[in-house]
Amino acid sequence: MKLQRTSRDASTLPDRLAAWLSTVLPGGVVPDVVVDSGIDSNGMSSETIVLAATWETDGEKTTHRYVARVTPAAEDIPVFPTYRLDHQFEVMRLVGALTDIPVPQVHWMEPTGDVLGTPFFLMDHVEGLVPPDVMPYTFGDNWFHDADVERQRRLQDATVEILAGLHSIPNASETFAFLGEGGGGDTALRRNVNWCKSWYEFAVPGIGRSPLLDRAFEWLDDNWPTTADSADPVLLWGDARFGNTLYRDFEPVAVLDWEMTALGPRELDLAWMIFSHRVFQHITTLMGLSGMPDVLREEDVVATYTELTGVEVGDLSWFYAYAAVIWGCVFMRTGARQVHFGEIEMPDEVDGLFHHRALLEELIAGNALFSTGEGDAK
Repeated sequence: MKLQRTSRDASTLPDRLAAWLSTVLPGGVVPDVVVDSGIDSNGMSSETIVLAATWETDGEKTTHRYVARVTPAAEDIPVFPTYRLDHQFEVMRLVGALTDIPVPQVHWMEPTGDVLGTPFFLMDHVEGLVPPDVMPYTFGDNWFHDADVERQRRLQDATVEILAGLHSIPNASETFAFLGEGGGGDTALRRNVNWCKSWYEFAVPGIGRSPLLDRAFEWLDDNWPTTADSADPVLLWGDARFGNTLYRDFEPVAVLDWEMTALGPRELDLAWMIFSHRVFQHITTLMGLSGMPDVLREEDVVATYTELTGVEVGDLSWFYAYAAVIWGCVFMRTGARQVHFGEIEMPDEVDGLFHHRALLEELIAGNALFSTGEGDAK
C-alpha cells in the first residue's frame, strides 16, 4: 500500500533547488543537489523531499542532507484548507531554542512559491526509525511491534516526555501568540474547534457531507469541557504520534509534523496520542490481528505524564471524541485525494471512508473507551 501525495515531476527538483540554495548560502555558492527520495511510509497531509547538497568551502567539499517540507499544491487535494508553513517553521525554531526536545534545526524558508510552485522550508535530515503508518505498525512485521515489552514501554514513556516538555514551556500564550491570530472564538479551545469546523466545511464540496460528523459536532458543543477550557493554554504539538517521531535505540531523536500545532488544553495532545494509536489498533483487530492492545493505555500515559509534570488531567472522553472528529476530516480529504488519483472509487456514503467509524459512534453515544486498552468496538 502506498498513498500518493503529489503529481510533481521530481526530475526538475535538483536544478531548481540548487539555483535557490545559491541565493541563501554564504558567498552565493551553487551546490550540486541530489534528490534522494520522498517520504512515503508516514504522513497523509504533506509532501516531503529528501535531498543532499554538496558545495565547496575553503577548497573542501562538504555534503549536507536536508528535508524540504513543501506546501501541498491545490490540484493534489491538500488535507488542510490552509497550510501555515510559517507557523511550523517558527514553532520548530522556538521549541529548539527553548527546550531540549529533539526538533530538527530549520534553516531557510522560501515563502513565495516561485521555486517549487508552493512555499517550502529546509530542515536538517535526521537519521532514525519511525513506526510506520502504511501499513500501520500495529499490523506487525516491523521493529517497534516486534520489540520486547520493555523497549516498547521505553519508547512510549520517552514520547510522553515530549508532551510534558512542550506543555511546560512558560508563557506559551505570549511566546506563541501568533498561533492564535485570526481565529474566531474567545478561548484557545473554541478557536481550535472553530478551525476544525471550517476545515470540515472545506472538505464537504470534494466528497459530500458526513451525517456522523454533523452529529459529532453537535455532541461536542453540547458536552463542552468547561474546566479544561478555562485552564491556561499550553503549546500543543497537535499531531502527537509515534508515527511523527524518529527514534534511535527507542529514544526520540526528531519530533516532526507540526501542521496542527496550536495553543490549547494539554488534554488535546494526550487524547490525540492515545486515540491515534487506538485508530490503528481498531483497524488491526478488524483484520483479525491482535495488534498492540497494551501500548498507550490511558492509565499508563496519564500516570507517566503526571509524574513528569505534576499536573493532574481530568476526564479525556470529550477529547477522544474531538480527536475522532479530526480524524474524520483527515479521512475525508485523504479519501478525496485517493479518488482524485484513481486509487479508490467514490464511496456511496462519506462515513464509509472512516476507518474509525465505530469508535466515533461509541464515543458520542457516551460509552467509555480506552481506559483499559479494550476500546476496539466492532
